[in-house]
Amino acid sequence: MMAKRKMSLNELSEKVGLTLSNLSILKTGKAKAIRFSTLEVICQVLDCQPADILEYRRE
Repeated sequence: MMAKRKMSLNELSEKVGLTLSNLSILKTGKAKAIRFSTLEVICQVLDCQPADILEYRRE
């Protein structure tokens, strides 16, 4: 979605209000969870739905 919106991680970080390291953890799939409020802000900034940026993986 970031590439589609031509937005860098730095720009998303500023608009969402999260640190680069926390966004990087989310982006790489290393996060164990995400708050709904964080997901909501990311979706608002990227103008997308949660399904556009989330992926289910069986461990």
